[in-house]
Amino acid sequence: MAEHIEILVGTTAGNTEFLASELETEIQQKGFTTTFHDAPNLPEVTKQGIWLFCVATHGAGEYAESIEGFMEQLNQEKPDLSNIKFAIIAIGDSSYDTFCQAGRDTDALVQSLGGVPIHDVLEIDMMFDLEPETSAIQWLAQWIDKIA
Repeated sequence: MAEHIEILVGTTAGNTEFLASELETEIQQKGFTTTFHDAPNLPEVTKQGIWLFCVATHGAGEYAESIEGFMEQLNQEKPDLSNIKFAIIAIGDSSYDTFCQAGRDTDALVQSLGGVPIHDVLEIDMMFDLEPETSAIQWLAQWIDKIA
């Protein structure tokens, strides 16, 4: 039986949430179960299995509002995430020098708490990628079958 995937979304304008929703459909078609967290809260997220982050960078490299509290919880509580495998899609705008910083910070934090990356972070540049869902689905296809 395929594993369960927690989808953790950090969005401000809703574009990242739409992307995550498209990925959720792909993941479910592969036979995985999912829980979609559009405003993640640490006590509500399973501390084992797979976490898929879809994180937009906001402002000067900050987390989007919908995931900011979750990241603060991780920083403050420092849970043991050694039972977590994770993947990250970082969304940003390359006209800013903090391009995809929230995704990079998420990667560093989760690894520092023991999480094991499944695949390289996918960085999507909203300045140039007019179909980020296509890029994300291609990236997902590179690793999803390996964990089933």
